[in-house]
Amino acid sequence: MVDIYLHNTLKRRKEKFGPIDCNNVRMYVCGPTVYDKAHLGNGKTPVSYDVLYRLLRHVYGAEHVTYVSNITDVDDKILNKHKETGKPIREITEETYNWYIEDMKKLGNLEPNFRPRATDYINEMIELVKRLLDNGHAYEAEGHVLFDVDSMPDYGCLSGRSMKEMLAGARVEVADYKKNPADFVLWKPSNPDEPGWESPWGYGRPGWHLECSAMSSKLLGNDFDIHGGGSDLIFPHHENECAQSCCAFEGSRFAHYWVHAGMLMVDGVKMSKSLGNFFTLDEVLQKAPAEALRLLFLTTHYHQPFNFTFEGLQNAKTTLDKFYNALLKNIGVKVEDVAPDARVVEALADDLNTPLALSYLHENVNNLNKAETQEDKVKYKSELLANAYLLGLLWQNPEAWFRGDVAEGGDSEIEAKIAARAEAKKNKDWATADKIRNELKEQGIVLEDGPNGTSWKRL
Repeated sequence: MVDIYLHNTLKRRKEKFGPIDCNNVRMYVCGPTVYDKAHLGNGKTPVSYDVLYRLLRHVYGAEHVTYVSNITDVDDKILNKHKETGKPIREITEETYNWYIEDMKKLGNLEPNFRPRATDYINEMIELVKRLLDNGHAYEAEGHVLFDVDSMPDYGCLSGRSMKEMLAGARVEVADYKKNPADFVLWKPSNPDEPGWESPWGYGRPGWHLECSAMSSKLLGNDFDIHGGGSDLIFPHHENECAQSCCAFEGSRFAHYWVHAGMLMVDGVKMSKSLGNFFTLDEVLQKAPAEALRLLFLTTHYHQPFNFTFEGLQNAKTTLDKFYNALLKNIGVKVEDVAPDARVVEALADDLNTPLALSYLHENVNNLNKAETQEDKVKYKSELLANAYLLGLLWQNPEAWFRGDVAEGGDSEIEAKIAARAEAKKNKDWATADKIRNELKEQGIVLEDGPNGTSWKRL
């Protein structure tokens, strides 16, 4: 069995991964808060963990891996969106959830085994708060229930921050009823016109950190293998998750490996609406196919900061054109069920070294382009697709890739022009045939004549 190494934030080093149970490898990754269209960062993080999910499935078997990625559908951001737009909260979360799921499909991410919504686990959250109160790690104050950070001697162990650093570096809500300014909300009161649930502490709603602890515990157990998310979540979100879960269940370590994806930047600076460099996935995917964005994400090691540029996106599109062109030239070649190249697996097993893994895909493509015998074509095409699957690439039909996203009715219009050109050639009207070819070329449509007729692709 291949040894996997992951950078464990908790230990601040790369460690050999050893699952609690090889027959049930469990991973939890924080998903989005559904109140608006997904942005670039909402795309980058899931792509990183999708590759890890694919690797785990390859090494341990698909039936032995459980992947959970949640949806936060109760949060102050959602409430603010409701107040801003007047839309019902359920309408906001449903619409945004559906947008997000479509974006994930476009990016080629496998569907997690579970995608729980916070609002379906309120009872579990209430029980978790009760446990923390009973264990002396929480207290009630003015309708709130708060986690008592002083009750946990090693609070801050995940982020490695001192209490002074934690208070200085985070947006800590100041409140007179807190014993310690760092104490965080487990349950808070809701106004009658706000979302809420009845609880032993009155009508209210859960704190953000509580949600993930309750859902991961219910679906994966009190101890599980991997917890992932963006590096921006290390503190306070993951720190507080870890604290409340370990304190609620005596002897629990909660997640054994904490894996974090690097920060996303745009043109060298942090993405921010105030800087005018904030992009939704929808905006970016109008410029290039989603698979090109996925490839661009994978060209940088997941743990490092990722710098997005539109030039880089176009370069990724050009690379995929090269890959798909090799497949297009061998479209009739059968594909055999082969194992991925051991070098690709080893690269990914070394803390998801996707840049190195991608270099082997370039080698595969070159081999396929040079192949002369049918036997070699089958071999190299099969290897290329097996390796690409581990990275979530090259899953489209090459003809469809080159046709790209055309407007409704666009395909039939292009096919009509190709038919008209064929008729002109049949009548030896070369001038008309050349005119149609040039018109299509100006639209970015390239024709390729072959023994089976004319095919086309979009540049």
